[in-house]
Amino acid sequence: AKGKAMVNILPITQGVSIAALMPVDAPEAEWEDLQIVFATSDGDVRQNDLSDFTNVMRNGKIAMKLPEGVFLVNAAIADENDDIMLVTAGGRAIRFSTQEIRVFKSRGSTGVRGVRLGKDDKVVSMSIIRHFEAEPDERAAYLKQRRLMAGAVEDEAEADDDEEAVSVGQLSTERYAEMSAAEDLILTITTSGSGKLSSSHDYPVRGRGGMGVKAMDGAMRGGPLVASFPVDMSDQIMLATSTGQSIRVPVEQISFRSRSAGGVKVFNTGKGEEVVSVARVAEQGDE
Repeated sequence: AKGKAMVNILPITQGVSIAALMPVDAPEAEWEDLQIVFATSDGDVRQNDLSDFTNVMRNGKIAMKLPEGVFLVNAAIADENDDIMLVTAGGRAIRFSTQEIRVFKSRGSTGVRGVRLGKDDKVVSMSIIRHFEAEPDERAAYLKQRRLMAGAVEDEAEADDDEEAVSVGQLSTERYAEMSAAEDLILTITTSGSGKLSSSHDYPVRGRGGMGVKAMDGAMRGGPLVASFPVDMSDQIMLATSTGQSIRVPVEQISFRSRSAGGVKVFNTGKGEEVVSVARVAEQGDE
């Protein structure tokens, strides 16, 4: 109410902020087969059994001891059939299987290197994506057809030095349908309010610890990336800016583009104003 102070729901100390809310919607019988993946701004990733955190006292439990200046980017539930994708402010993305990280028993370590960061770069997003095996030529053929279906301009993507050139063939109807069913739509937003949707098949599965591939045009005309995560076409997103403005945008209004292409204006930021956070608002349906 007006004039009254906000009350903490959780007993967290001053200077500490919440980095992730992680719904545990799997049946308790399945918890033994699930892991929590943690990612830091410094590019480290760690995996612990979900059961390590199922009995937590009200004042919490130390999940990770972070070095000075490093913060937790996200924590999410995953299993052995998932991939982890890390995206950096400088426009790099790396995708690798959860099986590339051993399950840690300790809660002190920040884990192992997930991505090798360039100078002054940092991780801004960690997402869990369904694992899918596809050959480079299948991915290229799928993406060509997918861009045509979405009405995206075929030559919009800049030359991508991160990918091996392959001949673009034609997928069978069955294989296209299989890849379409396994696709995640990746939303990417920059600090200047530019954004796009891309196919998860545009992000190759690589080993962890490398520099990844382009997640935005090489010139980074829209500024550093602020968020990148999977969405559904029926979702909306909420953008908040450095001046306290917020706007809700339907995902279906955002253009589908190549991973290495630039974004289009999603929110017109004012002078000195930047987008500082983006949240997914999932469609609730009729329930």
